[in-house]
Amino acid sequence: MAVDMGVQEVLVLGDLDLLVYEIQGEWETLDLKLIPYWQCLHDLCQRFQSIEVRHILRIHNKVVDAFATLALMLHHPNKAYVDPLHIQIHDQHAYCNVVEDEFDGEPWLHDIKEYIRMGVYPVQATGDQKRTIR
Repeated sequence: MAVDMGVQEVLVLGDLDLLVYEIQGEWETLDLKLIPYWQCLHDLCQRFQSIEVRHILRIHNKVVDAFATLALMLHHPNKAYVDPLHIQIHDQHAYCNVVEDEFDGEPWLHDIKEYIRMGVYPVQATGDQKRTIR
C-alpha cells in the first residue's frame, strides 16, 4: 500500500528480533522455508528511497498488539483505504467513561467489590452473573 501511494521514506517499528535484524542485514536466514519471505521483503525494501528499522521491546509495544487485533476485526469495503483511528488519552480507565449506574443506583462494580469484601454473591445473581463477578 505504501508503494502504491508513492511513499519514499519508511520507518519500521518492530518487536520481532528476527525480522528487525534480518532487514538490517545483521542476521541471515538459514531456514529454507523462510528464504522466499526474506527475498520478498528484500525486494520490497528496494522500492523505497530510505528505510529505517527500529527495534522496540515487546513489553513496550502493547499498543501495536491492540492495533493488530483491531485490524483483524475491521473490514473496510475499499481495501485501499482505512479510516484513521483517533486515539485519546484519559486520566482514568475507559470503562469508567462509558458505564452508567446500574438500575439499583449502585455503580457497575459494586457487586464485585462486595464479593471481594464479603465473599458472597448478590442474592438474585444467576450462575453466569456469579462467574462474571468472580
